[in-house]
Amino acid sequence: MSPPTALTLLGAELEISGYTGSQSALHPEGLSASVLNDLILIMVGVCTAVWLLVIGFLFLSLLWRERPVGDAGSERRIGGIVMIASTATVLVIAVLTAMSFLAEWRLPSASEEAPTIRVQGEQWWWRFTYEDPKSGSSFEAANELHLPVGRDVRLQLQSPDVIHSFWVPSLAGKKDLIPGRTNYLTIHADRPGVYRGQCAEFCGLQHGHMALLVVAENQADYERWFEAQKLDRRPPQDAVSAKGETVFQSKPCAACHTIRGTAASGKSGPDLTHFGSRAAIAADILPNTRGSAAAWIADPQTLKPGNNMPVVPLSSDELQQVSAYLTELK
Repeated sequence: MSPPTALTLLGAELEISGYTGSQSALHPEGLSASVLNDLILIMVGVCTAVWLLVIGFLFLSLLWRERPVGDAGSERRIGGIVMIASTATVLVIAVLTAMSFLAEWRLPSASEEAPTIRVQGEQWWWRFTYEDPKSGSSFEAANELHLPVGRDVRLQLQSPDVIHSFWVPSLAGKKDLIPGRTNYLTIHADRPGVYRGQCAEFCGLQHGHMALLVVAENQADYERWFEAQKLDRRPPQDAVSAKGETVFQSKPCAACHTIRGTAASGKSGPDLTHFGSRAAIAADILPNTRGSAAAWIADPQTLKPGNNMPVVPLSSDELQQVSAYLTELK
C-alpha cells in the first residue's frame, strides 16, 4: 500500500488515500477489474497445471527411453497418452474459451442515464469532456480523470487520428479508441484512490508517454471538484502572474489552448483553465510544479520528442511569468 496522495483542489490540499498511481491488474479496485483478475488467476492456474503435466510426461519418457521400439505394450501406452493429451487439450481450450465469454457477460454495463465522460485520445495525451446535465454546459480537462466512488461511469471513447487503447488496469479492462467509431467502456471504482492508466495500443512515437491518472473521490468531493472545474480561470494573484497572462495571450499559446475567462480559445491543445490543479503535466511524465512547467514550455521537444507543441520563443523573464501564471490556475 502506498502513502496517501495529496492533490490541490480549490487552493486546499485534498488527501486521497489508496494506491498512488497503482497500475496493476492484480490489484483490482472495481467490479470489472475483479472479474478480469479472477479470469487471469484461473488461466494462470490452468496453464501452470498443463506445464507441470508436460514436464511430468517428459520425465516419464526419459524413464521409458530404454524400452524396445517394437514393444507392443509401450506402443499402446504411447497411443493412449497421445489420445488423452489430445482430448485434454480440446477440453482445456473449450473451458477457457467458455470462461472468457462468461467473464465478459459479468462485466458491468452502465445505463445511458449514468454519468458520461467523453474521452478523446490525442497524440499523445488524453482529452476528457464532462457534461453538466443540469445546465447542458460542458468543460474539458486533460490527462486526469475524476470519478465518483461507488458509481458506474460511462466512458465514450473516440479518436480523431490513430487507434489508441484506454486502459486503467486496477479499474477496468482495455478498450480501443478507433477513428470514425465510438466505443463505450464502463468504469467503476470501489473506493477513493489514485490509479494510473495508459494507452495500451501503439499509436506513434510517444505512445509510451501517453499516461493518465484516475482520481476516484467520494461523491461530495467529486461534486466539489466538478463545480470548481466549471468556473472560469482564477484571476492572477500577483504582478508576476498578471504579466504571465498578458504574455500568454500575446504569444501563439492562445491559438492552441483555451483558458476560460480570457481571450485564449484554442482547441488543438489541452484546456489550461485549471492547469495548476492537476497532479502532473505532459501526460504524466512530469510532476506539476512551476519548474516542470517552465522546462516544458522552454523545450517540449526534448522532453517529449514529436509532440505537437512548438517551441515558443520567450525571454527568461517571460518564461518565469508564464510558468507562474499557469501553476496558479486552480
